[in-house]
Amino acid sequence: MRYQVEHTTRYEYQGSVSLCHNQGHLLPRDTPHQVCLQSELQITPQPTDLIERCDAFGNRRVYFSVEQPHQQQQVTMLARVQIDSELSLFETAPAPSWEEARESLAAARAATLLEVGPFLYRSHYVPYLAALRDYALPSFPADQRLLDAVRALIGRIHADFKYDPGFTSIATPLEEVLEHRRGVCQDFAHLALGCLRSLGLAARYVSGYLETIPPPGQERLVGTDASHAWISVYLPDGGWVDFDPTNNQQVLDNHITVAWGRDFADVVPLKGVAFGGGEHKLKVAVDVQRLA
Repeated sequence: MRYQVEHTTRYEYQGSVSLCHNQGHLLPRDTPHQVCLQSELQITPQPTDLIERCDAFGNRRVYFSVEQPHQQQQVTMLARVQIDSELSLFETAPAPSWEEARESLAAARAATLLEVGPFLYRSHYVPYLAALRDYALPSFPADQRLLDAVRALIGRIHADFKYDPGFTSIATPLEEVLEHRRGVCQDFAHLALGCLRSLGLAARYVSGYLETIPPPGQERLVGTDASHAWISVYLPDGGWVDFDPTNNQQVLDNHITVAWGRDFADVVPLKGVAFGGGEHKLKVAVDVQRLA
């Protein structure tokens, strides 16, 4: 499956900005199931410098500076990607119980720990909470196959929590999400990560895009898609398997991966420091289009 993605971020400042430094994770990465065929950034005003490097997780991280006065800044990412379904992985994956997976991780050798170690422990937005373990345990009975247990967990999150874009912000603690049972995709991803890590399992946060399909009889609206977040669970001897708690599904070929990390803090799409400007307005438009 091939997709074309356009992601535009626009800042409108109250006053003039004399200088800004920015970094972000905007360019899709390659994965075992995804190839980024083409990508570019269009930045206005023209940046003084633009540098792309790999971060600690192998993501494509960009840095750029604008060193001329401006009251508006626009960053547009254009990309084409090809995705192969992960379905074959589910059909051939090992079938350890979740306890066996936990024991394997506890006894893992150095090479494995370099890959999975950062995703076993607490992180900025995913603390250790006894309540997360209590919530997770009903989905993890003794000797339950790991993948089946994860499916049960994300199914419960989907059923128990309401998608409510107005309730949370990135600063909302995970305790509040758990208490009020509402949030958005990044909240549900952080919730699932906290549950899995509380049981000694390795799980990482994945950011990207999801192809959305308009309701029957309605035309597709350009620019109304959004960034998305889901999780990836480590299966010993089988690699990483992706699940989407927001939509209660295994990730196949309609999720476009940009970056992964311990949580949202590792993969912020765009952040920086601006000198001057005062208050600002932020507008984001995303368009994901399936190609023939």
